[in-house]
Amino acid sequence: TINRWHTCPNSGRINASNPCSEYMFLDDTACNLASINLMKFRKPDGEFDVERFTAACRVFLIAQEILVDHASYPTARIAKNSHLYRPLGLGYSNLGSLLMADGMAYDSDVGRGICGALTAILHGAANRTSAELASAVGPFEGFAANREPMLRVMQMHRDAVEKIDDACPAHLRDAARQIWDDVLADGRQHGYRNAQATVLAPTGTISFLMDCDTTGIEPDIALVKYKQLAGGGMLKIVNQTVPLALRKLGYDEPAVENILAYIDKNDTIEGCPEIQDEHLTVFDCAFKPRLGKRSIAWQAHIKMMAEAQPFLSGAISKTVNMPRETTPEDIAGAYVEGWRLGLKAIAIYRDGSKESQPLGTSTESDKNAEKAVAAPRRERLPDTRRSVTHKFNVGGHEGYITVGLYDDGRPGELFITMAKEGSTIGGLMDSFGTAVSMSLQYGVPLEVYTKKFSHTRFEPWGYTKNPDIPVAKSLVDYIFRWMGTEFLPGYREANRPAGSSSGGEAAAGDDGESESKPAATKASGHANGQEATNGKHNSSGQLTTGRGRHPSGRNGKATVTARAATLSAPKRKGQDGTTAALLERAGLRMADNPEASADDRQSQFAKFQIDAPACDNCGSITVRNGNCYLCHNCGNSMGCS
Repeated sequence: TINRWHTCPNSGRINASNPCSEYMFLDDTACNLASINLMKFRKPDGEFDVERFTAACRVFLIAQEILVDHASYPTARIAKNSHLYRPLGLGYSNLGSLLMADGMAYDSDVGRGICGALTAILHGAANRTSAELASAVGPFEGFAANREPMLRVMQMHRDAVEKIDDACPAHLRDAARQIWDDVLADGRQHGYRNAQATVLAPTGTISFLMDCDTTGIEPDIALVKYKQLAGGGMLKIVNQTVPLALRKLGYDEPAVENILAYIDKNDTIEGCPEIQDEHLTVFDCAFKPRLGKRSIAWQAHIKMMAEAQPFLSGAISKTVNMPRETTPEDIAGAYVEGWRLGLKAIAIYRDGSKESQPLGTSTESDKNAEKAVAAPRRERLPDTRRSVTHKFNVGGHEGYITVGLYDDGRPGELFITMAKEGSTIGGLMDSFGTAVSMSLQYGVPLEVYTKKFSHTRFEPWGYTKNPDIPVAKSLVDYIFRWMGTEFLPGYREANRPAGSSSGGEAAAGDDGESESKPAATKASGHANGQEATNGKHNSSGQLTTGRGRHPSGRNGKATVTARAATLSAPKRKGQDGTTAALLERAGLRMADNPEASADDRQSQFAKFQIDAPACDNCGSITVRNGNCYLCHNCGNSMGCS
């Protein structure tokens, strides 16, 4: 096909094309290109201005002809051949917008007919101008050797005019016939100044400079598209032809505004309640929109190219856009169909087949949003960090806990070393510590571990040397209760064993008096004239225990005022002094604030329910009773007889 339409076969065959495939001619030749924006010749009523278009073609071709002698070329051989044959490449752009503005679908007979007629007019006007130039300054130097084949190719172009689709408007076909009659007549008389005159280039860059919505012979890629910029970022490009098309189809201004707002919001016209279904084909584009389903079939691209190819010196640089789900069989079929319809070149692109593409139907943020997956982030400890090492003993089993710290004091790693244990226990605890370390660095709160593993029961278990954790139910229980007391604010106070304080000291009241019951009993006994068996009185009348220790176990000069224990309880409503006196003689006394005492008992009682399970008999919450759990509702004991 390529060499059958070759105008200079006597000078050599066409062996290759330029990278974009629109320029096909002799080896070592060059072609300067130009493109015309078709939308600039559309009249307000929608009719195409053929007279102005042919005049523009004439001016463009003369300018390109002048450039042949003023251009620089990469090699001397290319410069020589370019002057011998003077090939040019005039083309057009924005065909897709022209059809849409007139309310015509790209994939339609009338659309293909208009494409064929306009390309015939372009090619005819360019060659008629070339013959005009030849009449003034002579034909290109290689014309004499190729006169007969070139006139034969021109006749083939004229014959193709009669094959333009009948759906094409009559005035366009008539204009094409008239121009090509002139081309043949002038060429036979004067020859042609240029061996080639027209191609259809991709115009991927120049089209945006000319404010075109579509490039070359292409349909629009999408009503709203995003162009990746070479320096980074994306440019949102909205089709400016849609309002013209809507008005041409008969929509009033409020409807046009509503439809445009819908397109801007959704990047598609599909689903808009105000658009009629029969008009959707007018707005079909090369790619399926992000939120839509419609697109132009790949067969329509090839058919449109076949309408334009008979009216070009070179070929068409156009992409046959195929959907993402295209099969290898579809691609093979596209190449065969292009050859069958007489195309010189065809390029196929499957949507999404490249990692990046210049134009797309979604923004980069849309793609990132579709792929967004919550990924964990590890906060590693500094290479040099502080740590705390703690020695423990649970039921005779010794070990060491080392906790690595972040700069702000948070625990970030845990090492557990067991002394005098076999490799199995040591390996398990070491692996467990590594797993906990990873979890802490990935953001698992320490509170989660303390709640989950505190009071976990398994062997070994037993008494410890830590006054804050007198009994541990397992190694894991001890480890996380200790970490809670060390690193969680308020954990030590909330989980302190009854009757003890931090560091193993007994709690004391604000006035320095012990709240322990034995001390009060001995003090009141002395007040009644009885001999205190384990205490001595100092000169101030205060009672001290042997060795200077408070009965509760505090070191130092812990004293309790004997007189405070002998004071009679104040009379309350419904009570008399006799009851208080009897209690005092028995070594007891009434509580000064029964409500506060009840709160203290409830607070102490609540501590026994921290790890308590539900009763397996009635379902009530049990309380700890030694190593067992007791249900106060039904009396059931879990684990003890």
